[in-house]
Amino acid sequence: MERNVINTDLTNKVAVVTGAGGVLCSVFSKVLARAGAKVALLDLNVEAAQKVSDEINAEGGISKAYCCNVLDKDICYQVADRVLADLGPCDILLNGAGGNNPRATTDKEYFEMGDIDGDTKSFFDLDKSGIEFVFNLNFLGALIPTQAFARQMVGREGCNILNISSMNAYTPLTKIPAYSGAKAAISNFTQWLAVHFSRVGIRVNAIAPGFFVGKQNYALLFNQDGTPTKRTEKILAATPMGRFGNSEKELCGTVLFLLNNDAASFITGVTIPIDGGFSAYSGV
Repeated sequence: MERNVINTDLTNKVAVVTGAGGVLCSVFSKVLARAGAKVALLDLNVEAAQKVSDEINAEGGISKAYCCNVLDKDICYQVADRVLADLGPCDILLNGAGGNNPRATTDKEYFEMGDIDGDTKSFFDLDKSGIEFVFNLNFLGALIPTQAFARQMVGREGCNILNISSMNAYTPLTKIPAYSGAKAAISNFTQWLAVHFSRVGIRVNAIAPGFFVGKQNYALLFNQDGTPTKRTEKILAATPMGRFGNSEKELCGTVLFLLNNDAASFITGVTIPIDGGFSAYSGV
């Protein structure tokens, strides 16, 4: 029997990536470009997106950076029009913008008597505007760009929307209730969109990364001397594979698979965990 090799060819496809200047989404953007896509890199920090675009173009790829606030509908629609004029209609939308904020994070994992009046940020001290910021960035930050770019997809076969969920969507991590709730909303929204667009040529899926080391979480996972923090010890103890993931190898393969209209043509509405077994482990 001839061996079947999956090869995701995105030649002539236009891929739009939000949060493209970030650690993970910059990697995704480069992988999409290497697969042949013309990539629009959207980020509020356009300098970060431009740096990634320059690296893609230096490799022989085609990309362009755009300043975009994913929470501003008018701006998203304006950027969508610019991408259409510059690169063509959007075939792939990767909703990568997101993140957490200290104002929506408790200091402790467990509430203890005395914390209300103590020198610690407890659940009761969480900032309303911080919670709104985190929830809006992660949820509305996917919904609004989808409104802007899915208009270019409807009725065209082979289009894809890929959202970024998280392990928090399955079981919330301690300290970060707003981020956990927002990612659970993303997984639910992925299912809703998949049904809503199922008759007009658009597949909608998501990935749920486990623990990958990046600039955003390095200080949470490692001490200044490079030794693992207590939180890292707990994470690795709850990860059957006993290590952190490699974003370039172990996230990108799933991204390319889900965007492959031959290999994944009957897959829509799923969120795939990429977590070394974290979501499967009961702790016992």
